Amino acid sequence: MSHDPIARFRRFSRAVTSEVGALDDSFLGRARPLGSARVLNAIGHGRTDIAQLRDYLGLDSGLMSRLLRGLEEEGLVETRPDPQDGRRRLLALTPAGRDEFTAYEDISNARAETLLARHPRPEALLAAMDLVASALGRDRISFEEVDPRSEAARFCLQQYYEELARRFEEGFDVKRSADPDAIDMIRPRGAFILAVSDGLPIGCVGLKGTKKGYAEIKRLWVAPSARGLGLAHRLMAATEGAARDLGIALLRLDTNRALPEAIAMYRKTGWTKIDRFNDDPYPDFFFEKRL
Repeated sequence: MSHDPIARFRRFSRAVTSEVGALDDSFLGRARPLGSARVLNAIGHGRTDIAQLRDYLGLDSGLMSRLLRGLEEEGLVETRPDPQDGRRRLLALTPAGRDEFTAYEDISNARAETLLARHPRPEALLAAMDLVASALGRDRISFEEVDPRSEAARFCLQQYYEELARRFEEGFDVKRSADPDAIDMIRPRGAFILAVSDGLPIGCVGLKGTKKGYAEIKRLWVAPSARGLGLAHRLMAATEGAARDLGIALLRLDTNRALPEAIAMYRKTGWTKIDRFNDDPYPDFFFEKRL
């Protein structure tokens, strides 16, 4: 009996295939296969543009057309003209489609709760799921500019603060740092960017505007499950793009000696070490970069 990496991978694939009912003609007992149910679910979650929906699900045009035609024949999906562009058609759930979407959501949520409840270490199980989902979805991660006071942003920031508190020798209290409320990370002064994987935030970074001739990059964080995938570099690139869009030509940042991976990244991506430029109590190193 083989226990090599390929065998372990295939065992995992078979377990997931069985658990999600990929081979069933009636996914979750709702009289249609998994493919149709996934299309219905995606539309219910706001993916109404056909091309974007096809890319999101990784389906070719022919299969997408067949799945949509089947849902339309069931009276679950319809197309409507785009109010912004009459040449485009958008997908929408009918009232019956909305009922089916809700039924799928309720059943799926209940199954997830049951699986987690019967596992002796649900948090460890979720961490493993997060790791796999980030690895499989790495090419579908999107970057969204949001208000740093939004729920998703506050989740990432809280994770960031808690990690700094664990890693810094002196701990970390955001109230002692500059701009604790991140109000300078909102346009037109700055920006706040999330990395989002299938609707869940897995990273963030802030661009803090100042009146000193430069802006600062702050709050760079990537979820542990998504580390090693180049996401920090992509967040930094997105932030530099936002800075250019705002007409900012000089960026600065600071960091703590407890974050050697961040220091190494800055040095490899064109940042220059400079003297201290603020009175924040936590940083040990200071960098700048001209765009």
